[in-house]
Amino acid sequence: MSKRIIVQKYGGTSVADVDRIKNVAKRVVKTKKAGNDVVVVVSALGDTTDELIGLALQVTNNPPERELDMLVSTGEQVSCALLAMAIHELGESAISFTGAQVGIITDNSFTKARIIDINARRIVDELKKKRIVIVAGFQGVNLNQDITTLGRGGSNLTAVALAKVLKAYSCEMNTDVEGVFTADPRIVRDARKIDRISYEEMFELASLGAQVLQPRSIEFAMKFGVPIHVRSSFSERTGTIISREVRAMEDIVVSGVALTKNEAKVTICDVPDRPGIAAKIFREIAKQDINVDMIVQNVSRTGATDMSFTVPENDLNKTIKVAKDISAKIRAGGVIFDKDIAKVSIVGIGMRSHSGVAAKMFEALAEKGINIEMISTSEIKISCVVGKKYGEDAVRAIHAKFGLGKKRNS
Repeated sequence: MSKRIIVQKYGGTSVADVDRIKNVAKRVVKTKKAGNDVVVVVSALGDTTDELIGLALQVTNNPPERELDMLVSTGEQVSCALLAMAIHELGESAISFTGAQVGIITDNSFTKARIIDINARRIVDELKKKRIVIVAGFQGVNLNQDITTLGRGGSNLTAVALAKVLKAYSCEMNTDVEGVFTADPRIVRDARKIDRISYEEMFELASLGAQVLQPRSIEFAMKFGVPIHVRSSFSERTGTIISREVRAMEDIVVSGVALTKNEAKVTICDVPDRPGIAAKIFREIAKQDINVDMIVQNVSRTGATDMSFTVPENDLNKTIKVAKDISAKIRAGGVIFDKDIAKVSIVGIGMRSHSGVAAKMFEALAEKGINIEMISTSEIKISCVVGKKYGEDAVRAIHAKFGLGKKRNS
């Protein structure tokens, strides 16, 4: 094939109803008529996935993960078929496929499967026939031929993986926003669209609460050097380019501010202060497939210490059970928890070469009377845990302190 391949992904809001599906069809056909081969990845219509999960929970409080994947994967098949019909109506030839039909092979981890191989031969054959290929995002099949899903936001991962395998010219993520912003525009009115951002920064922002892209899709793109263009499905404007960092990016100390409200803090009190205890605690937690984020251990003054850590809120009940079991085994003082927390974070590769960034962030919070409960830092990010009710105020204060708004010259 001599033409360049463009992979376009459209999220649930972009295909939420028939009118929006027709709008996407027009965009896809326009890209095709510009001389490109087009592969489209689509999510389920609007809130379909949530509605399907809601149905499952009406049947049982603990749906088997295999059956849940069988259920929720149907959402993408609906949008795939409808988009193919809409494209046919515009006079272009299109064909829709499930993840299994285009050879997306995954491991056996239902609801959060990892892609292990893609055989794109069928896509290539259809492109040679001058067809637009539409692929159901978010899904694959394991070696037992069971349908699997790639986790929430998994359509992003489908698109990036296909772009890599097909050696696509570009991978467009079409969504309901015009790109990646310095903060959530719903929280910060003067949040500014970022023209270019590095994989590292975008991965951190996505992991810390920015909901534009799934973190795993960024990780995959970074590993294989797949450039991503995040743009609006409802505008022709250029959005945000995500690629390897360039020198100009280092001049901007902080690229964005992110907020996470779906974490909880767990504290094991009066932990005996002796070597190996921390390893024992977190080994048991890891066995339950619980991801621990921030960890703080107080200084021991009496031979015992409090150990606090954060986990995803939906893992809280499981974590409390494990923590209580561990507490009893090591003869600690008990377990307490707090669901009313939020994590506010700043991200920027410029932090590597600029000092005083943490102090400036802490000043912004202090000026608003917001107390910091926990702190975590890395080369390109700083995160603080604050009370949940102060989360949005914290984002606005930090965003203003670093001058990230639209009036800023960048």
